[in-house]
Amino acid sequence: MKPRQTEVSLPLHPPGRGPTPATDPHGQPRDYVVWSLFNVLLGYAVAYLGCLCFPALIFSIKARDCKVLGDLEGARRHAARAKVLNIICSLLLVAAVVTIIIAFVVVMSRPV
Repeated sequence: MKPRQTEVSLPLHPPGRGPTPATDPHGQPRDYVVWSLFNVLLGYAVAYLGCLCFPALIFSIKARDCKVLGDLEGARRHAARAKVLNIICSLLLVAAVVTIIIAFVVVMSRPV
């Protein structure tokens, strides 16, 4: 008589919790390519900060490549790094825009 094989599945996350916030509803990690591209283009347009935002675009493209190849762990790792770099670039861009606006107001308010 042959032994019967049964499948066993173990949940990897606690029950009742949904997917992690860095994933879309289908379980795929986000790649943040649009956000990275926006930061690079706006960085070059506003204050030449695009070179500081370029690594976020590289990691976003790496995350998308890993996702296409099926390497979800690598995609999550690259996406997390791209997200952090995009947050830093966005904060730098906001600071640059505020500085430019303040400098413009100070220069325009001086009497001629």
